[in-house]
Amino acid sequence: MSSPLSFDVVVIGGGHAGCEAAAASARAGARTLLLTQKLETIGEMSCNPAIGGLGKGHLVREIDALDGLMGRLGDVSGIQFRLLNRSKGAAVQGPRSQIDRRLYREAMQAELADYPNLTLRAGTAESLMMNGDRVVGVVTGEGAEIRAGAVVLTTGTFLNGVIHIGEQRTPAGRHGEAPSVGLAADLYGAGLQMGRLKTGTPARLDGRTIAWDRLEMQAADDEPVPFSFLTDAITVPQIACGITHTTQATHDIIAANLGESAVYGGHLTGRGPRYCPSIEDKVVRFADKTSHQVFLEPEGLDDPTVYPNGVSTSVSPETQMAFLRTMPGLESVEVFRFGYAIEYDYVDPRELTPALEVKKRPGLYLAGQINGTTGYEEAGAQGLIAGLNAARQAAGSSPIQLGRDQAYIGVMIDDLVTRGVTEPYRMFSSRAEYRLTLRADNADQRLTPLGIEAGIVSADRAARFAAKSAYLSEASVFSRETLFTPKEAQALGINVNADGLRRSVRDLLAYPGVTLDAFASAYPVISTWPAAVREQVQIDAGYAGYLDRQASDAEALRREEGLGLDPDIDYAAIGGLSNELREKLSLIRPQTLGQAGRIEGMTPGALTALLSHVKKSAKMSAVAA
Repeated sequence: MSSPLSFDVVVIGGGHAGCEAAAASARAGARTLLLTQKLETIGEMSCNPAIGGLGKGHLVREIDALDGLMGRLGDVSGIQFRLLNRSKGAAVQGPRSQIDRRLYREAMQAELADYPNLTLRAGTAESLMMNGDRVVGVVTGEGAEIRAGAVVLTTGTFLNGVIHIGEQRTPAGRHGEAPSVGLAADLYGAGLQMGRLKTGTPARLDGRTIAWDRLEMQAADDEPVPFSFLTDAITVPQIACGITHTTQATHDIIAANLGESAVYGGHLTGRGPRYCPSIEDKVVRFADKTSHQVFLEPEGLDDPTVYPNGVSTSVSPETQMAFLRTMPGLESVEVFRFGYAIEYDYVDPRELTPALEVKKRPGLYLAGQINGTTGYEEAGAQGLIAGLNAARQAAGSSPIQLGRDQAYIGVMIDDLVTRGVTEPYRMFSSRAEYRLTLRADNADQRLTPLGIEAGIVSADRAARFAAKSAYLSEASVFSRETLFTPKEAQALGINVNADGLRRSVRDLLAYPGVTLDAFASAYPVISTWPAAVREQVQIDAGYAGYLDRQASDAEALRREEGLGLDPDIDYAAIGGLSNELREKLSLIRPQTLGQAGRIEGMTPGALTALLSHVKKSAKMSAVAA
């Protein structure tokens, strides 16, 4: 019998979480295997071919800042770039692009095929190899054993997945691919808290049968804003998307056939994403509305397939065709593939540490929809952290954990492992209490130094980051130390009070309509700074007072996070805690007092009781020593 294969890290699944996990692990120096059912579906966009958006665009920038793949590959395959919330403050703006599905998939496959330290293999993982409670590898569907220092599961919707279309039930991970049953059994066997969630997708339309000339069209931005800090300009041709809407006739057809719906027909129990409801949900929950907007988004430059964003559904093909043809511009539409709902298993993310390692199964990391999230960006961000930490464990290093004050990635992971999910989790800027600091424009300044220290940032990115940082340092000093009297400011066209106070460039940039261009004639050095540097200086100036306040709040958070909690605390022995809180604390095992305070239902009195217990235990330990 041949010797089993051996890698430092094995990543299961070639979706967005798996690709980022495998690449991060390999960048960290681990010999990494990416095992997935079909090599030709690596990097596939199973649902809407789009990246970014509000909150999500921040995640893409943070992935990029840590030298991940999604941002760079989105820039070479994006066909409709738009900066969302452009009229609002920079903290809540979100870069987004419609993506050419083929270009992205091919770019991802080419990138990973030539990635140092990474091996790609087609196959399925049937079960986990164990040494006691520790995961030490996987067994493939062909019976081959693959040993590993750590394993990352990124199974998406494949765990016991079932597709629903009208009355049809088909076991599948996604259209045309088999579900993962053996791995699901292993996770249930580990005694993990698990549940069922659902998501869905709309029909894919033949764009050649759409009356585009009758639709409102939404163009791309004139000056596309890239995702990656390494991208100087977008060179992919840009397209427009169409906008149509449902009608009363649409709603009548759906209402008359609700029994065909996976949810309303009682065929599934998993809860779907509240912020991306099916058209059946919209018709029922918003019965007073007679119309819902639908975006018609082409899936590629040379692909006639169109994604109708806003009409995810699981009713029968006949009903889908009937209601689609009641929408303006779609009266003669033909369908390439009908929409469906998919129900799948997920692991309660409170079973994980902030490093995304399963507490009851050391050596096993989870990322993506298996943790109860939805979205490519959420999956990719988790994958990067899980892959990095798997590699670090295989090398005997401590994990890297991002705080809520450091990154949207940190906010998301803390939300997941502390609060769990009751519906698919989606990132929004409103989830981040430090969002003025955690902006998309400064993700590299926040995270690239950490990536360099962890050894996962390329020499090229590190050099470009150092050059940008030097410009930022120069610009920051200039903006703080260059002062103007009211008369000098007024001479530059800046309307300030004649109060005799000298104001810095930073102060003056906070005035409405004032940009660095106002000072460029007097200080030519400004024109030598890159556009991204000028933009960041202006944004920082506009938020100056708020940033100081958030820095103070973040420091208070760090003090709370600095008080570590013993992972073996007996919460049943602590007085002043309700039975419900004892159960939650015992399940989550918070690592710090700050994390304990964010557990749902935690009261000030309970937190005080916990703090008192910790201090008392520390004092007793000191006396014993």
